[in-house]
Amino acid sequence: MTRIRPIATISFIVLTLGLAWLVALPLWGSGGLASPLFGVLVPVMMFTPTIAAVAVMLILRPVPRGQRLRFLGMWPLRPARRVVWMTVIGLFAPFVLVVASVFVAALCGWVQLDLVHFSGYAEVLAASVPAGTPLPPAGIAIAAQLLLIPVAAATVNAFVAFGEELGWRGFLVPALRPLGTWPALLISGAIWGVWHAPIILLGYNFGRTDITGVLLMTGGCIAWGILLGWLRLRSASVWPAVFAHGMMNATAALVGLLYAAGTTYDMALAGPLGVAGWIVCAVVVVVLGVTGQFRRQPELSSRPAAQHPLRPSSAADPLG
Repeated sequence: MTRIRPIATISFIVLTLGLAWLVALPLWGSGGLASPLFGVLVPVMMFTPTIAAVAVMLILRPVPRGQRLRFLGMWPLRPARRVVWMTVIGLFAPFVLVVASVFVAALCGWVQLDLVHFSGYAEVLAASVPAGTPLPPAGIAIAAQLLLIPVAAATVNAFVAFGEELGWRGFLVPALRPLGTWPALLISGAIWGVWHAPIILLGYNFGRTDITGVLLMTGGCIAWGILLGWLRLRSASVWPAVFAHGMMNATAALVGLLYAAGTTYDMALAGPLGVAGWIVCAVVVVVLGVTGQFRRQPELSSRPAAQHPLRPSSAADPLG
């Protein structure tokens, strides 16, 4: 197991948090979530963990040249069967968990669902177009969106999720792993949550502009971060976590498609990053723990097998 010097880990955390604030700062003086810059700066902010990880790798060199892509979980993709199956799990399991969180919220009385007429979404859809505009039935519109979710999750959403995952699960989780599996998962999840503070304090996700919003986001990121971290450790690859994160983002607003007209819901309770999501994630974590899945961790950064003399391993490592 490659042990990362504490200065490298601390530098990554400080640099990532600082870059996030630097990127998001223009939003604080230009309308916050309503700013025309929001749709541009948030995707840029999502790449700050990758920028920090690459900077630490190149400047502080905590991992020897030739092993950096392996340490980050980017390459090689072997054994291929394990990586592929874990990626499939990563892509589709979050959808199931988010759906489960919606029903948990309904059972707890945090949201009232309309699974027949989808009246809440129908109202939103009607309000988004000029009066009298013909619209398809809400159920058909929702079905079309559901069919597109895996495509969006595996393409655009996975691309921007990579910007976060190379830092959080690619670098930080294995950097913290010498502390133990659970400290690595919990600490990385908490830092991931705090990193969102520049936009959470503007009201993003929970509509709360004080510390409670940051605490809610941190709780959600710890809950989901344990599962994303498990994908990383179980597969020895960052890619399952990348696609899982992409699916999480693609389905984050699912409850908004299913609620009943004339009712309201609080994302702090009914959202996938809220209490309903925590409950679902906790159940899955318990199942994984009871079945010993957290103990099954292939080496993340062992040296690659001997290479053919004409194919040196360092040639495939642009971070070297």
